[in-house]
Amino acid sequence: MSDTVATPDDTRAWRNVLVLVAAQAVVGAQLPVMFIIGGLAGQMLAPNPCWATLPISMIVLGSMLAATPLSGFMQVYGRRAGFWFACGAGAVGASISAYALMLGSFTLFLAGSLLTGIYMSANGFFRFAATDTASPEFRPKAISYVMAGGLLSAILGPQMVSFTAEAMPIPFLATYLGVIVLNIGGMALLSLLDIPTPEKPATNAPRGRPRLELLKSPVIAVAIICGTVSYALMNLVMTSTPLAVVGCGFATSDAANIVSAHVLAMYAPSFFTGHLIARFGARMIVGTGLVILAAAGAVAISGVELTQFYIALILLGIGWNFGFIGATAMLTASHNAEERGRVQGMNDMIVFGGVFLASLSSGTLMNCAGGTAETGWQMVNLAMLPFLVLAGAALIWLALRPREA
Repeated sequence: MSDTVATPDDTRAWRNVLVLVAAQAVVGAQLPVMFIIGGLAGQMLAPNPCWATLPISMIVLGSMLAATPLSGFMQVYGRRAGFWFACGAGAVGASISAYALMLGSFTLFLAGSLLTGIYMSANGFFRFAATDTASPEFRPKAISYVMAGGLLSAILGPQMVSFTAEAMPIPFLATYLGVIVLNIGGMALLSLLDIPTPEKPATNAPRGRPRLELLKSPVIAVAIICGTVSYALMNLVMTSTPLAVVGCGFATSDAANIVSAHVLAMYAPSFFTGHLIARFGARMIVGTGLVILAAAGAVAISGVELTQFYIALILLGIGWNFGFIGATAMLTASHNAEERGRVQGMNDMIVFGGVFLASLSSGTLMNCAGGTAETGWQMVNLAMLPFLVLAGAALIWLALRPREA
């Protein structure tokens, strides 16, 4: 009887996974676009080179600020309404950024970037939406498959930059116009989602634990720490990569290709990450991800040839995939249904808060911590070490706790 019930649930879940994969591929392509050109456009507009990556930091800040209210909005009005709103904000943000490029206004460009962050926040909720109609057994795989949709965005985004960056007299203007189209396409795709709007809880229904109590849960706390460290360190290094590649004498197209390889590495493992989690457990996969992130930093510090950039960024992508998806799987298994919106919003607010600080630090470390691009690049990668130690220690602490705790 239970198998009969599970089948239609997972059929519906599969439909939603396919829609979310397509949306991840199309509208999600704007994220690699922003990370490739955000720092370069910022360097072109900023009055101080130390502020070059500030536009990317503003995108992440927008994500952080939007996470909790967007999660609450979707808890009341449903995933589809939340994703539509976020795509609209992404289109408006790209429009403002394009206008800022025409005016040469760094301040206006930052405002457009902040609005773009609302979409980035929503993109993070795709992985949670994939679990809404899935059976417990299918959830890790659903998360993994949706993340795999980023493979196509890893191809579409950098290619879009290559074709549009210099297509108009003002660099990157055509790229931002293309981003508007991506958001409109995303709204059309996301209209196909079949996720019920959560029912309004009855007066006497369980409300779940408050946020402070949730944070005191060891599994939730460690999942948030590991997810934050995995995402923040990936962002720290990726944000500086185009500046480092161009600063070391290579072309913008080389930077785009390296970021493309990185984003492919971020999402390609997603086809089997869910299966690995099911077999070895989320904690083991998170730990493996942290080790791979450390290896990425070691390769980056070893030199600044194109091959080293490629290897370091590929390892960075794989490490992020294992660390972030593993932490997400830990989180989704650690709370009740009535706590879903509260936990997910709190998690993403903390994650993007860490990512914001990382992206803010990235430009300063890259452009202002050393006299050359090579020295700045080394400083960026050395900064990973203490946070990897923190996340690794938290994971070991959790593993050593009695299982019943």
